[in-house]
Amino acid sequence: MTTQTKLYEGKAKIIYPTDNPEILLAVFKDDATAFNAQKRGSIQNKGVINNIISSKIFQQLEARGVKTHFIESPAPNQMRIKAVKILPLEVVVRNIAAGSLCQQTGLPLGTVLKMPLVEFYYKNDQLGDPLLTRDRILLMELATPEQVDSIIHLALQINEFLKEFFQGCGITLVDFKLEFGLDSQQQLLLADEISPDTCRLWDVSAGDDPNRRVLDKDRFRRDLGNVEDAYQEVLRRVLEAVEKG
Repeated sequence: MTTQTKLYEGKAKIIYPTDNPEILLAVFKDDATAFNAQKRGSIQNKGVINNIISSKIFQQLEARGVKTHFIESPAPNQMRIKAVKILPLEVVVRNIAAGSLCQQTGLPLGTVLKMPLVEFYYKNDQLGDPLLTRDRILLMELATPEQVDSIIHLALQINEFLKEFFQGCGITLVDFKLEFGLDSQQQLLLADEISPDTCRLWDVSAGDDPNRRVLDKDRFRRDLGNVEDAYQEVLRRVLEAVEKG
């Protein structure tokens, strides 16, 4: 049972309390934002699609020993989650050069990286979510050294699973964003979501076509059109892959 008082409303979700202080309800929204909310819009059925994809992937990760905040999905656009204190860090794992990595390094779009790159960004819209070094994280006391080490280990473990999982869906995992939080026992849990909002996904069957291959929020960012169709296609393939086991 939930109350109607919002605990928090973000760009993609509304968080509500429940009768149990250690359990929250996340309601996924159809709202879409890009460039630190400078661009706003809506993607039809995005909340339902992202919740279902995230729920399925969280369950797959839990089965492989990765602890997440996921409990259950009581409705198509809702996720019951463990209450966590979110660390103010966005953790980005990159397998292929795209987006800001190309802009900041000059690497050509589509360059396959020799090893996965794990980056940390400060979750602060006013500062533009700046890239952080390990020393800056420790200086600002955003996480402990042990937490940083654990996050890197988990991020790489999650990446290995997601790459293989999406490959089975005919999708290349270019990069993705993760968030982590601490529960009441100070246990580190994977939080937020894993969806076309937080992953850069390219359709293998589209080859090198830089527009047609995009199956993620870049379609919204870059005004490529057919955004809902792309999200629906990812959902279809994810459900098919889960069913096949």
